[in-house]
Formats: sequence, C-alpha cells, structure tokens
Amino acid sequence: MPAPQVFGNILHEFCGAALLILTFNQRDTDIMKITRRDVLTAAGAIPLSGIAASAATESTSPGALPDKRAFEAMEFAYLDSGSHHPLSIGARAAAKTYLDSRAFASGEAEYRLDTQGVIEKYARLVNADVDEITFVQSTTTGEQMFLRALGLPESGGHIVTDTLHFFGSLPLYEEMARRGVEVTWVRDRDGRIPLEDMRRAIRPGTKLVSLSLVSTINGFEHDLKVVCDIAHDAGALVYADIIHAAGCVPLDLHATGVDFAAGASYKWLMGDFGLGFLYARKDVQSQLRRTNYGYYGMSKFESHIYPYDTPGETIADYGFQDNAAGHFALGTRAHSVIAILDHSLDYLLATGVGTINAHARTLTDRLKGELADRGFELMTPMESRAPMVACAFEDAREKLRSPLQDAGVRMTVSRHRFRASVSVFNDMQDIDRLLDALDRAG
Repeated sequence: MPAPQVFGNILHEFCGAALLILTFNQRDTDIMKITRRDVLTAAGAIPLSGIAASAATESTSPGALPDKRAFEAMEFAYLDSGSHHPLSIGARAAAKTYLDSRAFASGEAEYRLDTQGVIEKYARLVNADVDEITFVQSTTTGEQMFLRALGLPESGGHIVTDTLHFFGSLPLYEEMARRGVEVTWVRDRDGRIPLEDMRRAIRPGTKLVSLSLVSTINGFEHDLKVVCDIAHDAGALVYADIIHAAGCVPLDLHATGVDFAAGASYKWLMGDFGLGFLYARKDVQSQLRRTNYGYYGMSKFESHIYPYDTPGETIADYGFQDNAAGHFALGTRAHSVIAILDHSLDYLLATGVGTINAHARTLTDRLKGELADRGFELMTPMESRAPMVACAFEDAREKLRSPLQDAGVRMTVSRHRFRASVSVFNDMQDIDRLLDALDRAG
C-alpha cells in the first residue's frame, strides 16, 4: 500500500470517517474545500482583497531583474533577505488561498496542497533525487537529526568543522566535544577557510566534516566538491548547511558529492518560517541507524487492536520507507508554508538561479568596491558569489541606528558588524541609499 494512503488509514482510525478532512492520494496531496472565487484567485483571475492589482498580472515567469512587479512596493530599501525574504504577491495569494480553504469557505471546488510536488521542485532546484529529500522543521533540526542517525555523540570519533559555520551550530559541536567526540575547528583566515587547512584537518578516521556551504557570517563559499573529495578519500562523510546557497547560488548536490545538506525556506527560497528540507544522499542512507519513527515515514501499517481488525500477535504491523523520508520524516508539516513554496519554487525555477545570482553580483560587486574605497573593513571575500556583503564596524548598532532609519534602509546590524543582502527586487538605488547612510555614520 502506498505510504500516503497509510497515513490516511491511520488518521481514519483515530479521527473517524465523519471528521476526516484530509485525504491522501499517491502524490501525498492534501484535499480541502475552497470556493470558486479562491480557485479563480489562485489562477490570477481575481486580485485578492488588500493586495495590489498587479497580483493579477504576476506570473512565475518574470522579466528582467530587478523584478519589482512581483513584490509589494516598499518605501524603504530592504537589504535583509539573508535574514528573512519578503513574500511575493503570488506567495501571499497562495497562502491566502490555503488559509481560506482552512476556513471551509462555501463552494464545492477542491483545494489540493501539492506536498510531493514541492519536494520535486526543490529536488530540481538543487539537483537531487526526490527520495533523497524530506521536510524538516528547520536547518538546525536537519543537522541534529542526521547526527543522531550517525550515532553521534555516543559512538565518538573525529569531526572537522570551521569557524564560519552557522553560529547556532557552534554550541552543537562544542557539546559533541564535551561528550567525548574529538572536534577539530578550522579557523578562518582573511574571511576564508583555506582548503589547505581543511586538508590538514581531515585525516583517516575522520567521521564527519560539517560546514556551511555559504557562511551566514560573511558570505564565504566553500569549494564543496573539493572538500567532499578530500573527506571521502579519508573515509569521512560531509554535511553542508545550504540555507544561504539554495535559491541564490547555483547548486548541484549530486555534482558536489555531499552526503547530507539542510536548509530552511524563509530566506532565499522565498518561503516562511517553520519548514525546510533535509537531503541524505542515497548511497549513505544504509549507514544510518533509525532514530525517528514518524508516521510520514511509514511504508505500511496494519493495526490489530481495533474492532474488525485482522487478528495478529502484535499491536500493529508496520514498516518504513527506504528513502530520506523513511529515516527523517516525522509528523504534521507546516501546510501554509508548503502552499507558499509551491508558488515560490516555481518562481525560482522559472527565473533561474544563475540569473538571480548574476543580478545580485552586479549589486554586491559594486557595494564591495565602494565600501573598500571608503575604508570599511570588509569581511566578505571580494570573489564571493553570495548575495551579501558584511563589514566589521565597531559599535555598529549604536552608530548606524539613526543614519539607517533616516535613509530608510533595513539590513542586519550586529554589535560590531553589519551585513547587507540583496535579492531579485533590489536595484542600484537601494545600494545608493545604503552608501549615503554609511557616509553619514562616519
């Protein structure tokens, strides 16, 4: 029996046929009731209330970048997509259509949440097989899930990571070290993690190399294929946090050879909080021990305890899928985010990540040059392809608060650092506004 049908049967047992509002077909499609108006709205035939009229003309095949038509007009220069990306008009419409269906609005049309279709689109975006991808709550969730599946920290061993990895993961590997795992930290030099330093750190007996493909700190990008080649030659596996790569930097997971990768959807995937993706390379899935027993990972289920069940010697007979979902899928996912991603991934695939990255680099290359000329302490390597530029700046929060507010610029400002990140809707006027604000800050 297909796994999605198994979920339907399980829900039926516990909810009762009269109360069951979700059913599943072989594409893991969630079906609800919406109105005829909702269907027309989703198709762009009727603009949504409160959304600009341009929503009716937006498509998933935008023209030349910058693409301002696909997003609400902003009175400020938004240079913070690396923290959380604005929702497009189409994504908002997709979310509203889903939420209207949850309100059981009148009408007989069926709403189909194409869960499996979103997995397929993401797999195309990063070049992975569908059975190597599953949903997770967040990047951090995915990273910790595969570590447990490798038996860490209990099994011990040697891990190599670096100081440009996600700062939220630093305590994770410090805890690994406290629990008996040998952890080697490769430190950055001039905002880069040198390959020769990685090569020295990775040795026979190394179990795992863990890194951020593109660093959230400064946009440094590893040569992931070379790192994977070095690690695999030593018998090690490789994990990459790809939250700052997928959707904004050309990425081919199969070509890199990476074993695990995770990322959330609220940044460059133009989604929202509460949902991400975990990739587990097919060839390494057999090395994982089972640490999750979620019903979305099941391949079969037959109970023996309810009225009219077939008798059996166990409470239930069950099995798990032989894929990433079988190892890592748990329970309910964020359906509203899936609805948003269904639109946003279409947008990214139609635009092309190469096109998005080329547009971003026209902005970031200029910004890096201007900041260097003005004497700012660049943290981002000049050769970085990432759509972000970071600088070290003492007392940044205190010194930049008023100039940025006066200039109408929003970006990430930390205690002694600032980071501007651009996307498909940004243009040179946004860069000018930022530079003017920085000039006033002195």
